[in-house]
Amino acid sequence: MPSFDFTSEADMTAMKNAVDVTARQIDNRYDFKGTAAKVELEEKTKTITLTGDSDFQLDQIKDLLFPALEKKEKESVKRLDQQPAQKVSGNKMKQELRIKSGIESDLAKKIVKIVKDARLKVQASIQGDAVRVSGAKRDDLQAAIQLIAKSVTDFPVRAGNFRD
Repeated sequence: MPSFDFTSEADMTAMKNAVDVTARQIDNRYDFKGTAAKVELEEKTKTITLTGDSDFQLDQIKDLLFPALEKKEKESVKRLDQQPAQKVSGNKMKQELRIKSGIESDLAKKIVKIVKDARLKVQASIQGDAVRVSGAKRDDLQAAIQLIAKSVTDFPVRAGNFRD
């Protein structure tokens, strides 16, 4: 029986490239000269750390970072979990952006519910941090892919791992 998985994995290479591009832009901008403005990616913990002199400067860094992320990987900004900005050592500000990978249980349940409510001739089941959809016909599976692509817009979800 043909099947495929809905997954959501962050492309860490694209994230690293976008952070590097943003860091170079920060180095070249005149209004950031002599300030604490910087952006760093910690791949092990999957966090992007923004450092600046004020909230306004953090917002300026985000205005550089987010388009760079979108250019490298579509909808990658939707997977960032923005933590509140913190004051560190004097008047410096720091903010962490956590990169979410995998489909959380609430979203997985939502996907399963959408597929079941559509009354397609497919079965959806949660497999860890992915959702497996199986059916008798490829056309039904393609209809499920199109349905989820239209319905789930708040988090990037990809269909892959097709098995015949």
